Amino acid sequence: MSNNKRIYLCLAHMSGREMNYINEAFEQNWVVPLGPNVDGFERDLEEFMNVEEPSPETSSQKRIVALSSGTAAVHAGLIDVGVRAGDEVICQSLTFCASVNPVVYLGARPVLVDSEPATWNLSPDLMEEAIKDRIRKTGRTPKAIVPVHLYGMPAEMDRIMEIADRYDIPVMEDAAEAIGSKYKGQLCGTFGRYGVWSFNGNKMITTSGGGALICPCEESKRNAIYYATQAKLPTPYYQHEVIGFNYRLSNICAGIGRGQMTVLRDHIAHHRHIQALYEESFAHIEGIEVHVRPSDAFDSNYWLCTILLDEHLHVMGQETVYDAVEIRTDCEPNANVEAMRAFLDKKGIEARPLWKPMHKQPVYKDAPAYVNGVSESLFRRGMCLPSGPCVTDEDVHYIIESIKEAIR
Repeated sequence: MSNNKRIYLCLAHMSGREMNYINEAFEQNWVVPLGPNVDGFERDLEEFMNVEEPSPETSSQKRIVALSSGTAAVHAGLIDVGVRAGDEVICQSLTFCASVNPVVYLGARPVLVDSEPATWNLSPDLMEEAIKDRIRKTGRTPKAIVPVHLYGMPAEMDRIMEIADRYDIPVMEDAAEAIGSKYKGQLCGTFGRYGVWSFNGNKMITTSGGGALICPCEESKRNAIYYATQAKLPTPYYQHEVIGFNYRLSNICAGIGRGQMTVLRDHIAHHRHIQALYEESFAHIEGIEVHVRPSDAFDSNYWLCTILLDEHLHVMGQETVYDAVEIRTDCEPNANVEAMRAFLDKKGIEARPLWKPMHKQPVYKDAPAYVNGVSESLFRRGMCLPSGPCVTDEDVHYIIESIKEAIR
């Protein structure tokens, strides 16, 4: 392994197919946030959804809107489920902030709920406890629920949906990291009233920046497009009755997406292959646990491969690794985890901590939180390893050997 080579966490792989669509857009002067590539990308995504989804009565009605980011898609979905200023929304605490921030965009209040240990996702039991408690304290039912399929691992959607339906709360399903993942045979992103996929530069496929909102029907798709295009009414001049947003995906970025769709299944297969290599390798390393699916019902795309380090595992340099860190907090990775990250970085291997729980983020310190300690424990012990399409079997071997070298 050359010292000049870096093994990155996860980057979607590009090819010449994307340039064909991009060049066509320039030749036709479709360099705007609409156009043939946007329409074609939406059709490609709907075809993928309908082919992969075994419940035609569900998928055939759903429509997809291509937007500028997964965050924009979460925002647009929350608007259409009726979230308004003063409402409360149940959110998963262990996630990236993009799952929660759109709640605040709307003047609503996130209610943060911890994880269950098997999938690392929203705990159904704690979620129901939070719903009951919010009703007792506010006299109002939360307006929406935002579960997340973390790192591609499906959440326990049957229990989440059963509880949500019982309280008549719409689900805005964040499957940004989970395109192609399935729970009990059903595609993640198709359980809730709305679902989200992301095509950021580090996702399973990319449009550079971009996302998709999975809508329940054609009417909902039209409504989402209306809000995503500055809420312009069909008049010969600019007429606006509500506040809209500039959220439509550009025709250039959609061209990248159309090329990427041709390799989506290959990328998913490769991520699962890399996960299998990690599982096999870590089975022989004491003190490190790779996160695996709880059962066959959880068919993860393994967008990121993640591990947990035992708190008693000794890693080279852990005694001094935080000495030079200026900002310390009451919730940070254990010293052996940070030491491992630093050691791998010197070896040309990019590794990162897990998402820091939202209830431990200063920006959300005043949000109601229902916690059980799971997400904090995972954050302190967890690490993401390279798993992108460019990661080879030889890279995985080098990563494993480097980890072994770091352990003392």
